[in-house]
Amino acid sequence: MIWLRSLAFNIAFHAWTALMCFALLWMLLLPRRRMVAVVAWYLRSVGWLERVLVGIRYEVRGRENLPEGSFLLAAKHQSAWETMKLHLLVDDPAIILKRELMWIPIWGWYASKAKMIPVDRGAGGAAIKSLIRNARPVRDQGRPIVIFPQGTRVAPGAYKPYRIGVGVLYESLKIPIVPMALNAGVYWPRQSFLKRPGTVVVEFLPPIPPGLPRAEAMRDLEDRLEAASDRLVTAAGGPPTVKPAVDRAATAVS
Repeated sequence: MIWLRSLAFNIAFHAWTALMCFALLWMLLLPRRRMVAVVAWYLRSVGWLERVLVGIRYEVRGRENLPEGSFLLAAKHQSAWETMKLHLLVDDPAIILKRELMWIPIWGWYASKAKMIPVDRGAGGAAIKSLIRNARPVRDQGRPIVIFPQGTRVAPGAYKPYRIGVGVLYESLKIPIVPMALNAGVYWPRQSFLKRPGTVVVEFLPPIPPGLPRAEAMRDLEDRLEAASDRLVTAAGGPPTVKPAVDRAATAVS
């Protein structure tokens, strides 16, 4: 039954998305915020498909922890699910993403119009400078900036070190970090055809205030975000994360 429901969802999702990509091209002529509102409507329609065809619902906890104005939303990244919910979870986010994604025909046009923040991960130090330069206007607009601290999707139970980008942005932009824990990978596994029914839980944790030393902020972020995500994952029947013994303070400074 799960296989059949997943098949139905995948067909419906890809067909609906392809149709909307072309049918909504007129949105590119709208003001940016109007276009983002239409995108949010499309994302809600995908959520309807999830509920009806595979039985995936979601619950949000900790909205009271979202500050006014701009902040860094350090989101756990386990699957494609959360990338399609960010515009429903926070208002008008600017998502940091790989520059190559902006080159995808049509999809990249929408991302560019929505003023996402591309980063060339192969450019070394120049990428960090470009990231800070592109993030500052977004901060000044009061928009949340979404970053995946591990830099890629990481399956529940797997461990990947936190990258330096979130710490550099925290130090440079002088805004809070809100950790966003979730268990989406239990129900929508990374690179998997099958989708499991259940309730995805997204939890916004209390913010890390600006002004702390970078190493301390990154240590606090990793400790709290990993612990909260593990709590949500194991409660949903997924595996806990086994972390290697490393000097994370040294990693955060380097």
